[in-house]
Amino acid sequence: MNPIISATELASELSSTRSPVLLDIRYQLGGPHGRPDYEAGHIPGAVFVDLDAELAGLPGAGGRHPLPDPEAFGAVMRRAGVSPDTAVVAYDADKGWGAARAWWLLRWTGHTDVRVLDGGLAAWTGPLETKVPEPDEGTFRPAPGELPLLDADAAAELARTGLLLDARAGERYRGEVEPIDAVAGHIPGAVSAPTTENVDKNGRFFPPEWLASRFFELGATEDTKVVGVYCGSGVSAAQQALALELAGFTPALYAGSWSEWSRDPNRPVATGSQPG
Repeated sequence: MNPIISATELASELSSTRSPVLLDIRYQLGGPHGRPDYEAGHIPGAVFVDLDAELAGLPGAGGRHPLPDPEAFGAVMRRAGVSPDTAVVAYDADKGWGAARAWWLLRWTGHTDVRVLDGGLAAWTGPLETKVPEPDEGTFRPAPGELPLLDADAAAELARTGLLLDARAGERYRGEVEPIDAVAGHIPGAVSAPTTENVDKNGRFFPPEWLASRFFELGATEDTKVVGVYCGSGVSAAQQALALELAGFTPALYAGSWSEWSRDPNRPVATGSQPG
């Protein structure tokens, strides 16, 4: 299934007899909470989901946005009206990070019919509403393991023997700045691949063939089946995972990402523009 949906396609589906469940995942790293923006206007029928509180566990040794407890995540999805046979569309208003996090979690836990609104809320030209919906309880039960998940050791191994992409901005990869985590740099062997290069100036994903060419230039080959990806805390990396799937690769997410890796003083750190 195509992991993205255009605003035109979404409008058509919302007017059909099997309208998808809509998830509003407005989120900004270090920015204001997305709930007020949601309450000021959202796509009709959309349910707000709090990324920090509902799509992540408590910060700690596992990083700033560790994966949520699967049962707790399932309860959030059921409250939003998600069932195994319902289509789900997630959107946000900033780079596709939050929506892709919801997409990845649903895919990882076994839901197959989930897409991200290409271009986010800015691409939507239909009406907005302020009414908060009260959907019927869904029946979705998470079954984790449907997408590959990396821990720190597996990420390090993939960086040595395969392809591990660092989705953060280039200056953070190179170790020139580190505004959030304790140590600057990158996982030795990882290749710099900022998420901003997956989308155009309007936040829409580039075509699959263009994305495939990008990943080939970064080190993938025709024989590459799985490509690893990490970021600061596992959020923006989900957008890279979506781009990888669009391009025909299987993404493997290192959920703890740099915020977990850099907490361990025994983990090596590379700096500079080369993988190291």
